[in-house]
Amino acid sequence: MKSKDILARYSRQIFIEKIGLEGQKKIRSSKILVIGAGGLGSPIIQYLTAAGVGTLGIADFDEVELHNLNRQIIHNENTVGISKVRSAEAFVNKLNHQVEFIGIDIKIDGSNAEEILSQYDIIVDGSDNFTTRYLINDTCVKLGKPLVYGSILGFSGQTAVFNYQGSKNLRDLFPEPPFDEDLPDCDSLGVLGALPGIVGSMMALQVLKIITGLPVQPDQLTLIDTLEWRFQTIDF
Repeated sequence: MKSKDILARYSRQIFIEKIGLEGQKKIRSSKILVIGAGGLGSPIIQYLTAAGVGTLGIADFDEVELHNLNRQIIHNENTVGISKVRSAEAFVNKLNHQVEFIGIDIKIDGSNAEEILSQYDIIVDGSDNFTTRYLINDTCVKLGKPLVYGSILGFSGQTAVFNYQGSKNLRDLFPEPPFDEDLPDCDSLGVLGALPGIVGSMMALQVLKIITGLPVQPDQLTLIDTLEWRFQTIDF
């Protein structure tokens, strides 16, 4: 992309003094992995694509279903029944063809996590189960990768930055995962569609701040209660 086209497309973020053209170059050269192309993954993918990240990896092994569409807004009625990775690829290519899209249409597990995550600068966890969350966290710790974490349920969400420049990780906050079957999830209790938009946008912003060297708040969990409209931070 020519310099004049970069300025025209990304001018509103380049004009921010703390980002500028150098910050945009950092965004352009970044390699980001988003795990999950669902409720959280959708706004993360949207805003990282719009910001012009250089390489965007998307890992998901599900297909688009009709009930996804109230919150997973990169997908649409025409992509119901196809893989979320392919649907996400179509969205990314339509929004910003300059972004290199890497689709990972398999389940990340103990046999492949290290190989996959090692290829990216920042890992963004939009998964929906504790087994994957702890696997991703532990792999990031092993590889020294910063991890942007988020979760949602009903009207509530939380987000944090783990393992960034020597900061704490998920196990410092919650040492052991609970049993998945003992806990409610979106399939059983539901989620209001705008909530992942809020939390996912916060996660995308944290990614962009890390890329451009802006300050983030590690060792801190942000709790979001959109029913009572309360935002709380907890140091750990």
